[in-house]
Amino acid sequence: MAKELYELNEAIPTGEVPKKMYAMTIREDRFGEPKKAFQKEVVDVPEIGPDDALVLVKAAGINYNNVWAALGIPLNMVDVHRKDQNDQSGFHIGGSDASGIVYKIGANVKNVKVGDEVVVHCGMWDVNNADIKAGKVDPIVHVSNRIWGYEVNYGSFAQFTKLQGHQLLPKPKHMNWEQSAAYMLVGATAYRMLMGFPEHTVRKDDVVLIWGGAGGLGSMAIQIVREMGGKPIAVISEANKVDYCKNLGAIGVINRKDFNHWGMLPHWKDDAKYGEWLKGVRAFGKAIWEIAGKGVSPRIVFEHPGETTIPTSAYVVERGGMVVICAGTTGYNATVDLRYHWMHQKRLQGSHFANDAQATAFNNLVLEKRIDPCLSKTVAFDEIGDLHQIMYENKHPHGNMVSTVQVG
Repeated sequence: MAKELYELNEAIPTGEVPKKMYAMTIREDRFGEPKKAFQKEVVDVPEIGPDDALVLVKAAGINYNNVWAALGIPLNMVDVHRKDQNDQSGFHIGGSDASGIVYKIGANVKNVKVGDEVVVHCGMWDVNNADIKAGKVDPIVHVSNRIWGYEVNYGSFAQFTKLQGHQLLPKPKHMNWEQSAAYMLVGATAYRMLMGFPEHTVRKDDVVLIWGGAGGLGSMAIQIVREMGGKPIAVISEANKVDYCKNLGAIGVINRKDFNHWGMLPHWKDDAKYGEWLKGVRAFGKAIWEIAGKGVSPRIVFEHPGETTIPTSAYVVERGGMVVICAGTTGYNATVDLRYHWMHQKRLQGSHFANDAQATAFNNLVLEKRIDPCLSKTVAFDEIGDLHQIMYENKHPHGNMVSTVQVG
């Protein structure tokens, strides 16, 4: 007879699903700094449907989305679960990256079997939607798309996680559980940004400007551009990150603290302030030329800071080039000088995670040992809140961070 609850250091027989599990939860009355918002408790193991799978989590990756969940802004995720999925649990279990072992599958799941070692991508959608099944719409663009472990409950910060079967991909045999849990969210996101939009996929010798080159997204982007034969230029904020980015494949590194023109554009009627901004952005463009060659501007700019950097990105990208953005970590109210945008026929492209094909293509690069997961810090399950806290305080190390979960 199965035990009701196993400890984190106990071996759970493959395929045996207990009634209860340990989880690191967030509740509405604890919204605030992550170190207080996350608390360990015992909850029910979720039931799965015909298109779902249940995975024993060996390790869980840490991403900024659950800093937002802990704070309760910009959305109360417990309330989102309540209204969107009729989930009355009263808690949020985050975690949008995982490695683990399949313990149970629904009747319609054919791509994995119980006992398979897997990694998880975080894209979820209505798998039975007629347009998605017919290939008429990219599922990650469809209105039903959600991010597992953020918009959908029962993520990887628990002994067992519930997800859709199509999210499961083979775990790299040459990596341990912690390394395998580190790369998928940022890697698949970066892959779609760089390889998902025809006319602006990375080609041989393309110069690509990568903001936050030492972060989780940036470290994946540098490697993808390198593997596609492009020339990544990393933008960083600390001088001690230069060697890290170059070791990943960056042909040069720019420290954004050497410039002070950041933020929204001054109004075009303010000649003095606009002229001062123009002087700053041209100096930044010159720094790119000093690396790539005079007159050589980036064909693609890999964006995620948003508000403080979009004016610069839109200016320095070459004629006919693309600025592709997946976030707005410095704010969402971005400004662009539209004269350069339309006259030089530039593209501003939004991007959000990835579809199955893109996640698989990125995972294949990892399986082929062409991508390093850039794991920089690993902690125990009880320290998940602490890891989110240092991310919240912007004190986290470069690369990606992971928590162990079921170590037995």
